[in-house]
Amino acid sequence: MLPEEFTDSDLDFVVRLCDGVVEAWNPVEGLPVILNLPQTVERRLPNEYADLIEEFIRKQKYSGKTIISVHNHNDMGCAVAATMQCLLAGAQRVEGTLFGHGERTGNVDLTTVALNLEYLGINTGLNFSNLPQISKAVEDITSIAVQPRHPYAGELVFTAFSGSHQDAIHKGLARKDEVTKHYHGWKVPYLHIDPSTIGRVYERFIRINSQSGKGGVAHVMQTDYHIKLPRWIQVDLAQHVQAHADKAAKEISSQEVWDIFLKTYVTHDHPIKLINYWPRPSEADPVIIEGELHVLYNDEKLILRSKGNGPISAVVRALRSIDSLPKFILRDYAEETMGMSADAEAICFIKIGLRDTKQSRIGVGINNNIDQAAVRAVLSGLNALLGANS
Repeated sequence: MLPEEFTDSDLDFVVRLCDGVVEAWNPVEGLPVILNLPQTVERRLPNEYADLIEEFIRKQKYSGKTIISVHNHNDMGCAVAATMQCLLAGAQRVEGTLFGHGERTGNVDLTTVALNLEYLGINTGLNFSNLPQISKAVEDITSIAVQPRHPYAGELVFTAFSGSHQDAIHKGLARKDEVTKHYHGWKVPYLHIDPSTIGRVYERFIRINSQSGKGGVAHVMQTDYHIKLPRWIQVDLAQHVQAHADKAAKEISSQEVWDIFLKTYVTHDHPIKLINYWPRPSEADPVIIEGELHVLYNDEKLILRSKGNGPISAVVRALRSIDSLPKFILRDYAEETMGMSADAEAICFIKIGLRDTKQSRIGVGINNNIDQAAVRAVLSGLNALLGANS
């Protein structure tokens, strides 16, 4: 039974009308009358609609013979909130549509309402593990696209572009198991629910544009290329990525981030180009490394030899023997493994600067051998530094 304009009608009149229908109907036990009390045009705030529902339930004569149903439109954009409030007020049934389709601004979105209830710990008996397929089917049938930021079903629901959000998500995912155990359930910053519960297992949480910061860039590098960047490189690389995205005026791909990383830190081979490097333990003292470095310097082949307390120290001393090179120092160093297997490549990060100045550049080297990766990082950073001063 449907009073077409419940929220625009006199409540006492609606109660008398509905009681009269139920009395005349005299439903048998177990087959209650559904009293659908709609907000056919949304003119009231959610709490006002819920107050009317609560007052109707309090005043009606035959509550044991009825099911109270609500039907909310979205003219004020409050349909989901109003429906949730009405359920708290005692409503037992909801009418709506998938993804809010319907007259004018649409009916309440049943997907959002149901998943809100699930989030609150209420078992709806519904299975949304294939929500992307449901969304696609509705789009195909209706020829109406689901809005990208639509709750739960939108393409961008689990996506962060903002730098601060990306940084929090990156850190949260790194400690996901620990935090889930502490809170006895899903708890990751800026990710409302576990995406896998609605079929979004392979969702890209972080996408890159000019708003993105070091956390987002670090997440892409770690997730897609198995490189855990030191913080001082995260900060520097994010600036290069932001500049590229700002110039492109669009979202940029993971491949573009990787290309920027290579161009900025890895591929510098002028004026010094590596031919080969041999670090050997000294026969007199195996702690000391004797380094032999073959390079092209301004297209002239040089063979440089020096000693140090490690492979990097030896190669730095060898390079310092080139009189025309400015005096440089290593300001920071880190190394990682790209992957988990025994065949994983090594990657070295070096910050190199000019002595007595704050100027510095970063070099990165990648190789199966950690010593070879290190010398490549030194040379790439030095070349970048020389290029900045040429």
